[in-house]
Amino acid sequence: MVDPSEFYIHQIATHTEKLQAVKKKLTVSSVLRLVVFLTTVIGIYLFWSDKIVLGILIFIGLSSFLLLVLRHSKISHQRDLLTALISKNETELQVLKGNYETLPNGEHYKNPQHFYSEDIDLFGNKSFFQYLNRTELSEGSDFLAQLLLENEISGIEQKQKAIEELANIPEWRLYFSAVASLLKTEVSTKFISKWMLEYKAFVPKFMKPIALVFSGISILLIVAYFSTSLSGYVVAAWFGLGLLISGKYLSRVNQLVAAVSGIQSTFQQFEKLIDEIEKKDFSAPLLKQKKAQIHSDKLKASEALKKFARHLDALDQRSNMIFGIFGNGFLLWDIYQSQHIEKWIATYGKNVQSWFETIIFFDAYNALGNFAFNHPTYVFPSITNDKEIVSVKKAGHPLLNPKTMIRNDFKIDKEQFFIITGANMAGKSTFLRTVSLLLVMGNTGLPVCAEQMYYRPIKLITSMRTTDSLTDDESYFFSELKRLKFIVDQIQTDEYFIILDEILKGTNSTDKAIGSKKFVEKLVSGNSTGIIATHDLSLCELENELPDIKNYYFDAEIINDELYFDYTLKKGICKNMNASFLLRKMKIID
Repeated sequence: MVDPSEFYIHQIATHTEKLQAVKKKLTVSSVLRLVVFLTTVIGIYLFWSDKIVLGILIFIGLSSFLLLVLRHSKISHQRDLLTALISKNETELQVLKGNYETLPNGEHYKNPQHFYSEDIDLFGNKSFFQYLNRTELSEGSDFLAQLLLENEISGIEQKQKAIEELANIPEWRLYFSAVASLLKTEVSTKFISKWMLEYKAFVPKFMKPIALVFSGISILLIVAYFSTSLSGYVVAAWFGLGLLISGKYLSRVNQLVAAVSGIQSTFQQFEKLIDEIEKKDFSAPLLKQKKAQIHSDKLKASEALKKFARHLDALDQRSNMIFGIFGNGFLLWDIYQSQHIEKWIATYGKNVQSWFETIIFFDAYNALGNFAFNHPTYVFPSITNDKEIVSVKKAGHPLLNPKTMIRNDFKIDKEQFFIITGANMAGKSTFLRTVSLLLVMGNTGLPVCAEQMYYRPIKLITSMRTTDSLTDDESYFFSELKRLKFIVDQIQTDEYFIILDEILKGTNSTDKAIGSKKFVEKLVSGNSTGIIATHDLSLCELENELPDIKNYYFDAEIINDELYFDYTLKKGICKNMNASFLLRKMKIID
């Protein structure tokens, strides 16, 4: 079993050593570029009157400088990638120490109307999402949130195998994540896909051969000017003709440039991510299925994306005023490159969305694999079809300190309900959130904080944090009634695990006792399963009336005028309440 901390420490040391070597290369590269530039400038000054030598010198100097620029760019990318890898490993070390509050918390995914997200600290500060999330793409974050929210119980074993495989390839995951972290998208992938599907070409097909012939003649004229006595007026006239032809399409080219300017970086980086997926052999069926989405009969998706990125980069050269003028005058550059881009869109545009979806999938699933790797003692639930919905040994909450956490065993059968009583702060609410998160994690395919778990997949509904709504002019009690009505409506159409923390808190004790009993009877008759925490001991009487009701409690003891909790789930009804003791202890009452 790999120790996550040791792995990350080793990775940091390895990448730091490589980074130092790359920085030295960058220094040498910068000096070489300066030497070539100065040498070329001096040569031009010395041989200005010799057209042949001048032409050769300009060609060699310019070519050498461009090659060095490309090389420097590649080395810079290596530096940025190594820096990102070091940062990724450092982040994981901090999270293992319990420091994750600076990570994105998914606050914007909160939804009070959702089946369970508002009740179990799924999003927000110090939430499970903040602890789990390592996505680098905004769409990846959205997809990860969707996986946690979808309440989907199908294909769990397929998800587990995919997550387990990704957990076992941490170097690949971190490298993929580091590459993704360098991606700066200005527009969404959905916008790009839609734009490609709706794009209308404007460059006639016959313009490509014309541009090629025109460029060939331009090169011959320039060579002839430097090597013969060809008049410069001929070259200038040809140059003017090129500008006239290019000018005819200028407005449409400008529109194309405006449209693609925001997606150039996206394609350059996505090509690298696709390439990493293509090179990796997966065995999990779900991963193989997703990888198959980037397969193309004509060309590998990574090669196709790289080709498109090159076309975009080539067209972008027009942004250099000098190159834009001379490139269009002598090479019909805009027309030629626009035609390449339009041909690519016609050939591959319809595949782009599935390529993007594959990248987004791996971005999100890498976060799940990362979680599994960071928790080697967690177990994947064994999926069953038994009468037991959940049977767990040593269950705990993943956000609690593992050194001080009190774990609990419990088993609940299909269509069974637990009534849990207990003193204030004894652990009822934590237990409810632990069970809720076990189900959400189990449905997502994640390993859970337990020594063993057998699970018959079931959807989840909770009602634990109902609040009043000033904007909707809605009382607390009415908000709770709406939530309970929502639960009753849902169990008419599907099987759910229901978790409630105190029923009908917004009404008086007598009315609450009567209404709560009736509601529990309704749930039991609705073939649902669940847990209800309450301070109302009268609800415990239902165990004697309904065979599917079982009483459990969390205890509190007062020893030497101090309050002690063992946070352990016990069979029976709680007898010790602590509200009066706490009021006296805090000198609120006498």
